[in-house]
Amino acid sequence: MTENLSFKLIKTDNSSSARAGELKTAHSTIETPIFMPVGTQATVKAMSPLELKECGCPVILGNTYHLHLRPGEDVIREAGGLHKFESWGGSILTDSGGFQVFSLRDIAKITDDGVEFRSHIDGSRHFFSPEKVMEIEHDLGADIIMVFDECPPSDAEVTKVKAAVDRTLAWAQKCLEHHHKIGFHHGYPQYLFAIVQGGVVEALREQCARELTAMDFPGYAVGGLAVGETPDVMYKVAQFTASRLPQNKPRYLMGVGTPVDIIECISAGIDMFDCVLPTRNARNGSAFTSKGKVNIRNAAYTRDFSHPLDDNCSCYACANFSRAYIRHLYMAGEILAIRLMTLHNIHFYMELVRSARSHILSGAFGEWKKEMIAQMSNL
Repeated sequence: MTENLSFKLIKTDNSSSARAGELKTAHSTIETPIFMPVGTQATVKAMSPLELKECGCPVILGNTYHLHLRPGEDVIREAGGLHKFESWGGSILTDSGGFQVFSLRDIAKITDDGVEFRSHIDGSRHFFSPEKVMEIEHDLGADIIMVFDECPPSDAEVTKVKAAVDRTLAWAQKCLEHHHKIGFHHGYPQYLFAIVQGGVVEALREQCARELTAMDFPGYAVGGLAVGETPDVMYKVAQFTASRLPQNKPRYLMGVGTPVDIIECISAGIDMFDCVLPTRNARNGSAFTSKGKVNIRNAAYTRDFSHPLDDNCSCYACANFSRAYIRHLYMAGEILAIRLMTLHNIHFYMELVRSARSHILSGAFGEWKKEMIAQMSNL
């Protein structure tokens, strides 16, 4: 048996598989569905911890691969763990580095024992085994930690997807065993989530979900999506996989996605999401709004003094600044432009999942979903 993570399923939507729940860690209560901003290097780019808190973020991410390379898990352990190191009072989830195995395949060598890779920073060699990843994640001290897995490309041959599933299952068992052997270093439990792989092959997804469920993890993630397949295929696989996971445990879809993706996958029964889009798009001058994307570089906004980024938003950026002003800042290369746009995008995502939850609880999720997707059709 694994640690008893506190997760309560409060309501399931009558017209879909959408769920409202409550997940508790040592650092926060997380009302689901939830979006988790990505803080790869122990920071959500352009955002302070106070701003994240004001946006209503109960949980953020960190990345094992990047934090291992710098500053190193030994530094973070000495600092008292990620919470103290980055002055974040909410919950933290750390990815295991498995996605970097996928994205950095050209500089990595994958074997049944683990992955040898070259640092993208200085070319130095490193080796991640399931046991090593558990040791790093225990040093980092996140509330929720992920098993080491292999994420195959969306166009991989079935034989290669099957090999990735077999390796993911073997590594999950090793992670689970080593997780129980090593102690918690920071005075609170860390909950280990498994990751279901299998590409777009339903039989492999079912096998992976079945065998991981038998290992009895506190929570389960759906990995290997948003890596090149079409949105409709992604939604179908997410729905299929979620339906094979325990009702009484949280379900996390990794690396997804646009606002429409999130709404569709909430409908499919997913509870937790993360994605770099809100922060990355902000740095590229793109704001998510209730009526679609706003590209602040567009010359049409040069004299748009009467509209904020989103007329329906109450964030600090929208409450105080016009599109004309933010465009001026962005075109002039001022840091404040990226800060304001990032703050808005994170606020927008948090409001989106909060609204989804409230409509699940009220029984009106189906109509809300149709309305929102129609409004945001170009997102």
